[in-house]
Amino acid sequence: MPFGCLTLGEKKDYNNPSEVTEKYDLGQIVKSEEFCEIFRAKDRNTLKMYTCKKFHKKDGRKVRKAAKNEIMILKMIKHHNILQLVDAFETKKEYFLFLELATGREVFDWILDQGYYSERDTSNVMRQVLEAVAYLHSLKIVHRNLKLENLVYFNRLKHSKIVISDFQLAKLENGLIKDPCGTPEYLGNLSGNPPFYDDADEDDDRDKNLFLKILSGDYEFDSPYWDDISDSAKNLVASLMEVDQDQRLTAQEAIAHEWISGNAASDKNIKDGVCAQIEKNFAKAKWKKAVRVTTLMKRLRAPEQGDSGASGSAADPNTPGGAPAPPAGSSDSVAASIKAALTEKAPDTQTATISALSLPSAARQEEQTQARCNGDVPQMLPQRKGD
Repeated sequence: MPFGCLTLGEKKDYNNPSEVTEKYDLGQIVKSEEFCEIFRAKDRNTLKMYTCKKFHKKDGRKVRKAAKNEIMILKMIKHHNILQLVDAFETKKEYFLFLELATGREVFDWILDQGYYSERDTSNVMRQVLEAVAYLHSLKIVHRNLKLENLVYFNRLKHSKIVISDFQLAKLENGLIKDPCGTPEYLGNLSGNPPFYDDADEDDDRDKNLFLKILSGDYEFDSPYWDDISDSAKNLVASLMEVDQDQRLTAQEAIAHEWISGNAASDKNIKDGVCAQIEKNFAKAKWKKAVRVTTLMKRLRAPEQGDSGASGSAADPNTPGGAPAPPAGSSDSVAASIKAALTEKAPDTQTATISALSLPSAARQEEQTQARCNGDVPQMLPQRKGD
């Protein structure tokens, strides 16, 4: 299917809104995210269903940049474990992205509903994710927001493939990644208990403490939460969380690890021991995200100060307060930059995680998790260089 008349980087002949509505029947809003609204859409000719992401330009430079970035990245990608962009339009007021529709559930929800879940099940999910990540890295693309919420079963069949979604924070990178990005709680785990945590009551203090621990690699496989996890799984997690990027496994190297490609992943049912920890550690994070989304959308819909419209240069939306990204440098300079960023208040941005250390993880609204936590236990995905 050809793309709409959207050509980034050139003077545009904007699409007329009728071009979108004549081709697609847009349903009601499914959900709102930080930068966009999500719809179900039906092709009026083929009757095929798609997911539509609608970005409002009036919501600010960060939103416009996120939309253009996602379109640019997705146009470069073709992989069976990544949701494909099928169409894109830019009107004077909005961006519309039409993507494949994944009819399965988020990995996290699927895990909670299983009566039996083992490391081997997680290993299968991880293999698919790592293959997609290795492909992205071959194109110099870093996703920067891998977590269970962005991993979806493509359909509801028993052996459905996993697909990665949400490329708003993705980047083309040729050198060292400097800016923090993502969510600290979403650093991967296999026990339901995050490797990095802090007990501070205030979110700002907790996030700062988490970043300092992440920068120094200060984590433990705490008992009893990790007691039932195999040594091979712990070895893979530790190798993926290595602070020294020269020692950290790449996605391709992780695929060859015995826990992924061999027979080291345990068949033991670990579900009962993990669900309570998921509820404790991630349900609140999901609830806080919902609050942040609501607050952010209200702020974005308010009149912008100093924003003259859709054109003009924009600060980096992925750094606190939209400040320019720090210059490239050594690992020490990166750490210094992140520590400096932590002193700034950024109420309209998600709590971040260092992209060079970002691992996937789990979360769900607290009441939903409690309702299904009668012996349910999720498993977490590891990470690699740059993600």
